[in-house]
This record gives sequence, C-alpha cells and structure tokens, in this order.
Amino acid sequence: MELVDFLRQTQAEVREAIGENLVGPNNVYPYPELVFAEIVMQHMSEIGMTFEPVVCHYSAIVGNANLRLSGYAVSDEADQIDLFVSLYSGAEEVTQIADSDTKKAAEQCLRFLKKCAEGRLAATMDESNDAYPFALTIQECYPNLDQIRIYVLTDRQAKSKNFKQREVGEKVVKLEVMDIERLHRHLSEGKPRDEIVVNFEEVCGAALPCVYVPGVPGEMGYDCILTVFPGESLRFVYDKYGARLLEANVRSFLSVTGKVNKGIRETLKNTPEHFMAYNNGIVVIADEIRLGKTPEGIQGILWIRGMQIVNGGQTTASMYFTKKKSPEVDLRRVRVVAKIIVLRSPDLIAEEELVSSISRYANSQNAVRQADLSANKPFHVEIEKLSNTVYCPDGIGRWFYERAAGSYNVILAREGTTPARLRQIRDSIPTSRKISKTDLAKFLNAWDQKPSLVSLGAQKNFIELMKEIEDSDEQSTIFQPDMNFYKQLIAKAILFKVAQKLVRQMFPAFQANVTAYLVSVAAYMIGGSLDLGKIWQQQDLSPKLKQQLQTWASEVHDILHKSATGRMVSEWAKKKECWDIVRNANYSNPIDGIPELVAVRV
Repeated sequence: MELVDFLRQTQAEVREAIGENLVGPNNVYPYPELVFAEIVMQHMSEIGMTFEPVVCHYSAIVGNANLRLSGYAVSDEADQIDLFVSLYSGAEEVTQIADSDTKKAAEQCLRFLKKCAEGRLAATMDESNDAYPFALTIQECYPNLDQIRIYVLTDRQAKSKNFKQREVGEKVVKLEVMDIERLHRHLSEGKPRDEIVVNFEEVCGAALPCVYVPGVPGEMGYDCILTVFPGESLRFVYDKYGARLLEANVRSFLSVTGKVNKGIRETLKNTPEHFMAYNNGIVVIADEIRLGKTPEGIQGILWIRGMQIVNGGQTTASMYFTKKKSPEVDLRRVRVVAKIIVLRSPDLIAEEELVSSISRYANSQNAVRQADLSANKPFHVEIEKLSNTVYCPDGIGRWFYERAAGSYNVILAREGTTPARLRQIRDSIPTSRKISKTDLAKFLNAWDQKPSLVSLGAQKNFIELMKEIEDSDEQSTIFQPDMNFYKQLIAKAILFKVAQKLVRQMFPAFQANVTAYLVSVAAYMIGGSLDLGKIWQQQDLSPKLKQQLQTWASEVHDILHKSATGRMVSEWAKKKECWDIVRNANYSNPIDGIPELVAVRV
C-alpha cells in the first residue's frame, strides 16, 4: 500500500470514529486530533512502544508559556512515563510538516512536564480537568522516574523523527516524532519491528564474531547465525527499545523475584564471568543482517534489522533491571550465547506461524506459557475462519478478525486493486468492524465481569484470557468457537463499542475504565436476560438499551471516582477490590420496554 493510500485510509478511520461519536445534528466532536492521537497511541501500546495510553486534551497559557498535551501513558511501576501531543491536519494528500512545527509542539509538551515536575501546575488546575490526575502523578513520582519520552503525533510527513534529548530536573527527556510515514511502516505490513536496528560497530565497537548457516533455498524460509552478545550490549539495546525488543507473544517480563530471574540476578552480581556457562542463552529473530569482518579478520555481524527476542526475554530484561538497581554490577564481564533466525518468507501469515512455532519450542524452560504464544492457537484460527465465512444479516458485510498483525491492511493492498474494488472492501469490512486479538480479549473479559483485568491494559488482559483458554483446552468445556459462539462474540463486541461511544460523549477522562466497568455492570444486571442473538441481527443496540447504558455509565463513573479515594482512577480500576465495590453498589433498575431483554425461564 502506497503512503498516500495509507494516509487516506487513516483519515477515513478518523472520520468514521468521529461519526460514531456524533449523537445528533447539533453535537460536534470537539477534538479530531484526539481521535487521531488515540488511534496512534493504541497502536504504539499494542506493539510495546508505550504503556496503556489515556487520551487527554490540555491546552493552556500559564504565565507566558503555551502548554499542550494530547495523551499520556504511565508504566505499572510509575517509573516511566510517555507524553503525547497531536498535530492533526486531516489532509488527503501527503504533505510535509516543518521540523520547526514538530519541535514547537514538543517544546509545549516539555513545558507541561516541567511545570508539573516543579509542582507549579497541579495547584493552578481545576480538579475536574482530565489532565489533573496526570499532573499530580508527575509531581509525586518525578524523582523516581527512570524514563521520560515525549512523542509528537502527526498525519503529515516529518523530516526529523528524533530531536536532541533535553533535561528537566536532572532527568533526561527523549523527544520523538511519530509521523504518517513512520506509522505507515508500522501498520502497512504489520512489521513495526523494522524500526529496531542494532549497529554492533556502534554498540560494541566492532562486528560480532559469528557462525553463519544459510538456509536451503525454497525450503527453510530462514537462515541461522550463532554468536555471543556482550552483556552490556543487550542492556544498552533493551534500554533503547524496551519491551519492543521482545517478540509480541512473550512481551510480559516476569518479576526479578521469580526463581529463574533471581538466579540470573545473583549470577550477574556474584560470578558474571560464569554467566555464559550457567545460562542457556537467547533466541532471536531478525528480518535482515549485514555481515562483515571483525578486527581479527573473521566473519562477524555488522548490524541487525528487526531484532526480536523470542526466548530469553527474562534474561535480557533481568540484565537491564539488575544493572539499574545495582550499578556496581559489571556487565562487561558477561557473555550471552545467541541463536539468530533471519526470516526469509515473503508470506506474512507463514512468517507469523514460523515465529509462533519458534517461540513455542524455544520457550521450554518455564516462564512463558504456551497460552502466550497465541496467534497460531486453534481458538484464534477458528475465529479467523468464522470471520471469513459468516456474513452479517444483510448478507453483504462481515466482521474481520485480525489474527496476524497487519493482515487487514494487507488485504486492502492485495485485493483493492482498483479504487472501486477498494471502496467495496471498505464498505463491506469497515475498520469499525475490525477486531484484533487484544480487542477480542477486551470484549470477552468485560462481558465476563472482569473489568479489573481489562483495566490492566491490552497486552496483560490478553495474556490473562489466553491462560483461561489454555485451561479450557485441557478441560474441553468452554471456548469452542462455532457459529453461535462467533455471533455472540460479535454481539458482545457491538455492546462494548456502543458503550465506548456513549462514554466518550459523556466523560473527558478515564473513558477506557468506565467503559470496561459499564459493560461488566450491564452483564451483571441484565446478562442473564439479554438476547445477544437480537443484537447480532440488529448489528446495533436499541435506543432504549443505549439510554439504559447512559444511566448506568453515570452511576459507574461516580462510583469509580468515589471509591478511588484520591487515587488515580486508572490505577484503582486495576484492582479486583475495585470491581467488588462497583458490582455491589446500587444501580437504577432497567427501564421498561428494552427490546433486547427477554423473560428469564425458571
């Protein structure tokens, strides 16, 4: 897909999202740039570039300074934060944006950060402002922050994707630009890992000695390389790319308190020179490598593009966190054996299946459960098959299950060979009917009254669902996808999406948490009598049911805020105790005449 086509598709997605949020002719969605920002931030979260994002509009002049913020994300440990500022034009043609404009936006966001860190902004803000909780969070946790990044998000093409790092309160702040070109590289073929380029001449001072084993042409679909990474180089790369370095299926890092990670930490601290002897090493996939010569004249790796660790993520992350907590640890004495698989398959689906298999068989030590290696599990394969064969009641449209990242855009590029054909595909499968694996987990867990899991974020919630599916596979009792299961899944997706739309119109902040809890409250209150088949037939909710959801949304919103007792709602919502309180609160009885409700048989 060409850049201009991707841009137009993105603009159509933004317009569609705005249209979904319009209630009547007099209702105007105030900030189109926030819709664009949300699309980009959610993508960045799904690939591990950032944490669970929160859309948040703040624009003010404080003193003589212009301050801007479009969203933010905070790590679970509150030791890393990302700030986002959106520059949205809505153009249908690729246009350039001057570095001076993106830099200016970054500076405005930087001023917001600086005033929060100094404790001068929160005191001047109205507590109802949706940026107020984040301003307080920065003020309170700034001394303990290890990483701060500011991203400028734009639908135009920027020349510079990075700016010089800045310092605020003796903390380094990284400034980056996510423009339409960079977003296109991420989404058009589903390979955001292409941005990860490790130059070993820069990181290690020389090429890494290696043994190169070429694959059999037409059979293997990959080459293999054996090498040894210096420990300091792995720490450096993890510091730069973080969780993006870990293959998406195994992104969750197990705490250093676990037995395996604790052993790694002790070896690093006490006998680093024996690490290579004690540790099994790591397995890496890559899209491209460049070979050269080491100073000794033997074959070596100059650089790797698309590096992803599919086994050994805990080893790599443990090095980083051990060094961070114990600076005296000398990683220069550490060596890590590595097997690198260089992918050669031109087929996106075949490649993902290969990566999934590599992950599954490489991760035999412990830690990463089979359920985490999910894309190729029968459950997801069956859902994909059903989405390709089950049409909506109109017999024309259908929903799209994106089992492999980027496959929706691949279909548009491959089958949309003419403008008319592309329009036809978009009309029958609009982006509003595209479901990712993390979307599916969100819909199912919210309906199953697990909003605290949904509030953990897309990846963690997805992993929890995969654990349940793995257990159900063993029991052979639930999660057996058939046509009825699929139609009920889509009905739950429709319910969640409508609830999300209503919540966005009602509240400026913590919309994701309110939506998840609202759906769970609806399931608790009327789940036993709600006709999901009727929702499938309508492909929408009735006005009466929407009215009821609005009533419950206000009640859920109030209960979440009151029970948080001063804590940030997004953090409080992650606790199971939060759901216990919200579930047991008093709610309005369902109004009369909701057509989706049926009499419960005794």
